[in-house]
Amino acid sequence: MAQISTDIPARLDRLPWARWHWMVLIGLGTVWILDGLEVTIVGVIGPRITDPDSGLGLTDSQVGIAAGVYIAGACLGALFFGHLTDRFGRKKLFLVTLALYLAATVATAFSHDAWYFYLCRFFTGAGIGGEYAAINSAIDELIPARVRGTVDLAVNGSFWLGTAFGALIAIPALNPMLLPADVGWRLLFGLGAICGLAILLVRRTVPESPRWLFIHGRDQEAEAIVRGIEAKVREENGKALDPPHGEIRINQRGHTPLTEVAATLLRRYPKRTTVGLSLFVGQAFLYNSIFFTYALVLSTFFKVPDSGTPWYLVPIAIGNFLGPVLLGRFFDTIGRRAMISGSYVLSGLLLLGTAALFDAHVLTPVTLTACWMVVFFFASAGASSAYLTVSEIFPMETRALAIALFYAAGTGLGGIIGPVLFGRLVESGVVGNVVTGYVVGAVLMMAAGLVQWFMGVEAARRSLEDIAAPLSAEQRQMV
Repeated sequence: MAQISTDIPARLDRLPWARWHWMVLIGLGTVWILDGLEVTIVGVIGPRITDPDSGLGLTDSQVGIAAGVYIAGACLGALFFGHLTDRFGRKKLFLVTLALYLAATVATAFSHDAWYFYLCRFFTGAGIGGEYAAINSAIDELIPARVRGTVDLAVNGSFWLGTAFGALIAIPALNPMLLPADVGWRLLFGLGAICGLAILLVRRTVPESPRWLFIHGRDQEAEAIVRGIEAKVREENGKALDPPHGEIRINQRGHTPLTEVAATLLRRYPKRTTVGLSLFVGQAFLYNSIFFTYALVLSTFFKVPDSGTPWYLVPIAIGNFLGPVLLGRFFDTIGRRAMISGSYVLSGLLLLGTAALFDAHVLTPVTLTACWMVVFFFASAGASSAYLTVSEIFPMETRALAIALFYAAGTGLGGIIGPVLFGRLVESGVVGNVVTGYVVGAVLMMAAGLVQWFMGVEAARRSLEDIAAPLSAEQRQMV
């Protein structure tokens, strides 16, 4: 491979916001809507698929196991496809992973046995997990540095649009007066597949990451893509673009060995690795514990009917969406360190307050939902920033696999243990047991916030190559 100098990163970072950037967000960022839809569907159908008339007749514990199986698939899919994303490119993999999601979601609608339901949930999760690595890499490598935090948080926050949509469409689908008990929940998975197909059609127009291309010996293709983007932006704005500042010299490579990836995370950036793992474990335990089992909490402790549980998820989803959207710009202005640590610690403190009220038996379904809206307004901003953090603090050649590793490790520890544990805690019917789970989630969130405060990297408004030089970099002159 050759040694080259390129100003492509500087040219991408200095672009004004344009319609082309919106196309990237629509084509790539909407994957979080699908994930939110999936998580919500499984959450709200939990009470329904425990009904013998549903065609499945799972127990509460088996619903928790199904959630854990989905997360296990997401973790393994992230690792497998994350490695392939760094090796073969962002575009190939974000098309393949979405296709896998579509096939597995359609298959889920035909479940009649627990083992088959688990299998489908595993492969659905694998597709979504692979999406995380490919999509976060591509978005951060295409979006200008000055708004990367704002955009990333909004994109990750769109998960909750899928949650709200899933809850709303579940209301008629789970109404036994409209659809039989063994039909409505199956239709929900079919609707998820339809949404995924529409996204796939848009996604085909998104180009490969020029940053990935020039490192992997395809610098002419990268140059052609960037020139095309610049032409579109100039035509839209009607004026010349500002000159780029800075070049980077690299030794092109075909791929990066896994041993070099491991050395980068463990030897070169051990503090950054600790921060990433802490952020992912905290948010994964909190979210997957509560949202995979919230419908069960409502039905078990408040006797809310199956058809009524989606109404309580919609306002929580709104709070979760508004948090990253309204707070996102402060991650670029105030900075990453203060905003990430603050959102984690504050959400943990608010969760402790909610746990105390729940334990005192003073909450109703409405007031408990209101508490969750406040907690997750801040927690959602923090959770979204976890993906932003691990995407921007490691070198280009390891970016997708780094995202996958932290997602898999954090989600494996917090996202598998959490739903299975909470499923059993709720099944016990003892309020104190559930409160203990809430306290554990709060402590993990606050601990992650403190790790970020003392060890985090300030990456606001900085080029990706400035935050972490590519492993293939010969020298840097980022001005």
